[in-house]
Amino acid sequence: MVTAFLAVLQLSDSGLPNGRYTLSQGLEAFAHEGLLDIPSQPHTLAALLADCIHFGVAPSDGTALACAHRAVAPDGEVDVELVVRADRRLSAVKLARETRDASSRSGRALLRAAPAVAGVTMSGYEQLIDARHVPGNHAIVLGLLGGVLGVPRVEAVAGELHAFATGWVAAAVRLGLTDHLTAQLLLRRIRPVLAAAAELAVTGDVDLISACTPLPDVMAMRHEQAGLRLFAN
Repeated sequence: MVTAFLAVLQLSDSGLPNGRYTLSQGLEAFAHEGLLDIPSQPHTLAALLADCIHFGVAPSDGTALACAHRAVAPDGEVDVELVVRADRRLSAVKLARETRDASSRSGRALLRAAPAVAGVTMSGYEQLIDARHVPGNHAIVLGLLGGVLGVPRVEAVAGELHAFATGWVAAAVRLGLTDHLTAQLLLRRIRPVLAAAAELAVTGDVDLISACTPLPDVMAMRHEQAGLRLFAN
């Protein structure tokens, strides 16, 4: 449906007030530690972004989003137990504190924006978050919204992965690692990776929510100790 497609565009837009524009996904630490040249070669950035998606965000946030989306039945009934399990598991695989905090913070912001974005409220889940029963990760809230809006599951996941990629390249531009035109080239090159990762993520269950990105995780942890920071993570 065209309306569902438009919903994906809105939910993945950088103008959504969820605070994700403040995140570099560890890229700032890569630059500060001298692991990336300024400016960097496009193939270097493309390879790093592809690894972050393939081994990190897709099997973690992507699979968790798919689980939350799957928890919404056609009649609107929500399998709360499934959502809670996915939410907790997602936080468990986010090793860096800043990354966990940013995910929960943007999730709460998305909940507040839900009435404007989707015309719905999710007060029940918001109460679980306020009671610290669940962390309220962004991908979980987005999956629930996608299910309520009738967005096809693979498109909902692809939209989230694309939002990560656009935020990542935007951070690269702000850090001087690349320019605006090359950033668009990177997004074009990464499309096949996004598509394949989304197709794989929708097949996963809670037990498959995982991540294996040792170096980005270490960089995110080092970012926590940085004295001067442009980004929140």
